[in-house]
Amino acid sequence: MFAVYRRAMDVTYWGCAVIAGVALVLISAVIPWGVYTRYIVNRAATWPEPMAVLLTIVLTFIGAPACYRLGLHMRVGIVADLLPRRGQRAMWYLAEFLMGGLGAFMLIWGAQLVATTWPQTIDAFPFLPVGVTYLPVPVGGAITLLFVVERLFLGPPTPHGEAAAAPVAFE
Repeated sequence: MFAVYRRAMDVTYWGCAVIAGVALVLISAVIPWGVYTRYIVNRAATWPEPMAVLLTIVLTFIGAPACYRLGLHMRVGIVADLLPRRGQRAMWYLAEFLMGGLGAFMLIWGAQLVATTWPQTIDAFPFLPVGVTYLPVPVGGAITLLFVVERLFLGPPTPHGEAAAAPVAFE
């Protein structure tokens, strides 16, 4: 059962990484196109800037859980590093529970934001409900929660995807 969950989280991680990577590549293509149409063609396209903002939301809220899963997300460990082994372990659990709280907050309030803004449309994309643009917030929160559960019960994954020996490896 644990191996199935770990494998599902591996697939989820790679899905997040691919989506975030595609969003980054598209941002890198859309912004120069906007500059080209504005300054070379002298006829500014209206869609590149809003599209870049929407892609940045996807990059942020789908890419962050992937970084969190591998421990690549920004963190400050000075206080934890000064604590004895038991204190470090307690701090690790506290951090995981806080991340779980953040994921739950994003899931609950993000879903409410999506539902509230769904009937509105975006000027640059009248076919696209505003709620769709905020959809990465609750999705990212749900994925973060799944990764927190994985770290708490199976330990953090190694860079190669296999399970770590213990939830926190202290040397």
